[in-house]
Amino acid sequence: MTVPFDGVPLHEHRRWFDELSKLGYSDVWSSEVDGSDGFTPLALAAAWTPTLRLGVAIAPVFTRGPALLAQTVAAMSEAAPGRFAFGLGASSDVIVERWNGIDYVDPFKRTRDTLRFLRSALRGEKVDEAYDTFAVRGFRLSRPVEQPPPLYLAALRPGMLRLAGREADGAILNWLSADDVKKAVAEVGPGKEVVARLFVLPNGDAEVARAAGRRLIASYLNVRAYAEFHRWLGRGPELEPMWAAWSAGDRKGALAAIPDALVDDLLIHGTPEACRRHVARYVANGVTLPVLHVFPAGIDLATAIRGLAP
Repeated sequence: MTVPFDGVPLHEHRRWFDELSKLGYSDVWSSEVDGSDGFTPLALAAAWTPTLRLGVAIAPVFTRGPALLAQTVAAMSEAAPGRFAFGLGASSDVIVERWNGIDYVDPFKRTRDTLRFLRSALRGEKVDEAYDTFAVRGFRLSRPVEQPPPLYLAALRPGMLRLAGREADGAILNWLSADDVKKAVAEVGPGKEVVARLFVLPNGDAEVARAAGRRLIASYLNVRAYAEFHRWLGRGPELEPMWAAWSAGDRKGALAAIPDALVDDLLIHGTPEACRRHVARYVANGVTLPVLHVFPAGIDLATAIRGLAP
């Protein structure tokens, strides 16, 4: 399950973590976009509910220096030994450049270099290396990590998916249909963990769910990285009307141009039973860990997470 929950202050999450554990959820995963940072919610969960596994999907490779990122990952690993997984990725030009004022240059190489640096640093090695996109001189963690966490790589298109297969412990997928999973997994290759962020609206009222789904799709799929991802998946013709309207400043027109069928493919919605069946399709096609991000449109949060419980 994705945390923190919208509308719930961090200091009130303890009872929700306990509830998730009692309901049979195995993990809580955070993200890092424009709300909480990716680590604070997990630090609280590590202290409050030690039965849960923890993960970040994802922390951008540009917004922290390499040494600080290694320290942060090491601290979480120490707080929850054997229970923490770390996902890193290139993020987007919106988050990196527009919001953080950092040049978004060579995202593939920066992600590869950060992954390689973290491998060395988290093994306790002294790192003195000039990578293609940064250099680290004489850094060693002073608090060795007894159980280095698995490192997962957020990946959308073939280059990053293949890098995840070659050098990471797994891949993190996002904003794709259950049928799309096969194409992505084929690029990752065998023997790797595949985490998928899945947006879930457990509401049997299709009109309400699709309206919320359209807003989500428009907010994400107009970002360049996701637009190129869906072109690679073959959805260019289907999404072109939305992209054209959005580029012209016609937000209402962009929402109206999103077909129902696309919403039904990319958003999991319906009754809780229907949602669980839809999640099972992702697993059948190669996802090893589905991470739900619940949007309780028209339904309260407690009802949603109880209805979706394993």
